[in-house]
Amino acid sequence: MATAFYPGSFDPMTNGHLDVLVQALNIVDRLVVAIGTHPGKTPLFTYEQRADLIRASLAEVLPGRAGDLDVVSFADLAVDAARRHGARIMVRGLRDGTDFDYEMQLVGMNASMAPELQTVFLPAATASRPITATLVRQIAAMGGDVAPFVPAPVLAALNSRHGR
Repeated sequence: MATAFYPGSFDPMTNGHLDVLVQALNIVDRLVVAIGTHPGKTPLFTYEQRADLIRASLAEVLPGRAGDLDVVSFADLAVDAARRHGARIMVRGLRDGTDFDYEMQLVGMNASMAPELQTVFLPAATASRPITATLVRQIAAMGGDVAPFVPAPVLAALNSRHGR
């Protein structure tokens, strides 16, 4: 049974995140989505809210795979958290060459610290490539329509958060 570890902030989850999550579930039996928490950062949504939004978003597109997804938090190195959760695969999404260059640096460092972990790059769908959680947060805060960029449960949460 292959277990993969997909780390990120997911604040908020975007269609790009969901695309990578679905692709990962096409190649592994179990996926651990790991929400990184940093004491110095104040996220838009709490860990619990982000976890619920990830689960709800997956339930809309792959209801039969909900049991194959775990959502956890971590505040240490991703490789250490992946080990704790029994993962042998680290999933990373790629939007463009800039992501690739950065991710290749991470792969090199992670391979030194955790040679047993294999990193798998999953390309974002064309429509998801320009989407970033940072831009989604900014657009939503300024009253813009982020419906094309996020799953329906996330859109509802953002609209509620911003009084719409």
